[in-house]
Amino acid sequence: MSIIVQKFGGTSVADSEKILAAARKAIRAQKDGHQVVMVVSAMGKNTDMLMSLAAEINPTPPERELDMLLSTGEQVSVALMAMAVHALGANAVSLTGGQIGIRTDSSHTRARIQSISTERIRCLLDDGNIVIAAGFQGIDENFDITTLGRGGSDTTAVALAAVLGAEACEIYTDVDGVFTTDPRMLADARKMDQVSHDEMLELASLGAGVMHSRSIEFGKKFNVPIHVRNSGVFTDDPGTMIGSVGERMDRAVSGAALTRQESRITIGDVPDQPGMTHAIFSRLAEENITVDMIVQNIGAEGRANVSFTVLTGDLDKSLRVVKPVVSQLGAGKVSHDQQVAKVSIVGLGMATQTGVADRMFRALAAAGINIEAITTSQIKISVLIARDQALNALKAVHQEFELDIAPSARMQFGGGEGESAATIKNPVSPIDVVSRLQHMEDLTIESISRDDSQARVTIDQVPDHPGIAAQVFEAIAAEEILADMIVQSVGEEECASVSVTVPRADVQRTVALLEDLITQMGGRVTAEGEITILTVTGIGVRSHTGVAIRMFRALSGAGINIEMINTSEVRVNVVVAAENAENAYEALQQAFADVLES
Repeated sequence: MSIIVQKFGGTSVADSEKILAAARKAIRAQKDGHQVVMVVSAMGKNTDMLMSLAAEINPTPPERELDMLLSTGEQVSVALMAMAVHALGANAVSLTGGQIGIRTDSSHTRARIQSISTERIRCLLDDGNIVIAAGFQGIDENFDITTLGRGGSDTTAVALAAVLGAEACEIYTDVDGVFTTDPRMLADARKMDQVSHDEMLELASLGAGVMHSRSIEFGKKFNVPIHVRNSGVFTDDPGTMIGSVGERMDRAVSGAALTRQESRITIGDVPDQPGMTHAIFSRLAEENITVDMIVQNIGAEGRANVSFTVLTGDLDKSLRVVKPVVSQLGAGKVSHDQQVAKVSIVGLGMATQTGVADRMFRALAAAGINIEAITTSQIKISVLIARDQALNALKAVHQEFELDIAPSARMQFGGGEGESAATIKNPVSPIDVVSRLQHMEDLTIESISRDDSQARVTIDQVPDHPGIAAQVFEAIAAEEILADMIVQSVGEEECASVSVTVPRADVQRTVALLEDLITQMGGRVTAEGEITILTVTGIGVRSHTGVAIRMFRALSGAGINIEMINTSEVRVNVVVAAENAENAYEALQQAFADVLES
């Protein structure tokens, strides 16, 4: 008999009526012939209430005791849900994370799942019970209660679906599915029928933050189809399937996202030599500060600027960490801006289509929006802009790529003719998953790649105002030159610096067309005919803060200088001199040998 995992978030179990409605959905699935596991969050604002109560008692409570407190919210929910199932005539058993056998590490308030025992759940299912599992929690090796942090119930649900070999993991929430952008911000946002794991990983906030990136990492790692649906009593919307493919490949961009709660830190005049980047970011990692965007452009006169973004709540702590390091390195001033936002576009089609960047930059320029920093990946472009222009920027890119218009010819989610998104089965057998269970939430590196085909072109000393990036990349696209890695560092003294990698055969042509354009603005164009791009791609790159650090440490230890950096949710790219390519590649292979998939 097939297993279905159904997860109900806090708004879906906020009162007795909603709890009964959720129970009815589970019973209906059981009557349709499935074994059902429900994963339940704390009711409504219960977790926020407990956090406030803790703060009244102790502004800085011990994290172990905070986990003890917060875990009670889910315990209330699962007990009430089991009572509801019984009241409706079916059988149910509620279980805490510890009773299920969810083992985690001991990182209180942000624990990671290491293994899950399925024996008790399977016995209860075989006896005809609906199993009600508490989300967001587990126990460590000392049997202390731990919580999984933000998005923890989603993570619990997808992890259980993986280890049980479930047919599907249904995420019930208060929205109809995953949207092309946050529908609370933009009325034109459109619900998508399907979206890929990769696209969701690159845009963790896509669709009103309906899924957290850690749960999507699980989905991708164990090939779990995730069905996002509305939990409303009077709705039967088919929702959105998250799986191996997106809606259609001929459309370059699938979605757009806006992240407001970020702050930018820039370190100026960093000595452009091996070890500098590692020295900076290793200290941030030691303090468990998650760094999002990292942008380092090519240095001038032996110095480089390094910019990165952190959550605004981590800004003060980050500055306290960074300033002593900067002094030790002999770098220049540290500046910051907490009034920035990040706008991103994502799509699997970007990997094979040209001209996407120049369209995005032109749309922003037409809206009078200046770009402060740029970073790219294979299927994503992110820009940093002033926060007060954030909503206009989101509207501009959403309209430019016509994301409000549904694809005319919908691709099937699976391979079978006529197979609907809602009936795709988990293609990974339980045996395959169990063999990979130990430390199941650990970092997995899919590949370390080396690209020796690229050259770098840099423009600098150009005015930092709207339209510069658009003009540059329109000129490049007009000549059908394929721009790969794009980095714009934060402008200093009202000047900007943009670097782009292009095929080596096109470097002189790129320099010539940009010189005609840039010299009129008083800027300059430089080039390096032979560089190497090294890329580490994996599952957990964003949520494991040490990935970039490992890269920087390995290259520093090999005496190799990093000339450019950009990052995304699933990969970190660095540029090194071509003469160092072999040594750099070997250094990275050794650094990630323990987590590199064979």
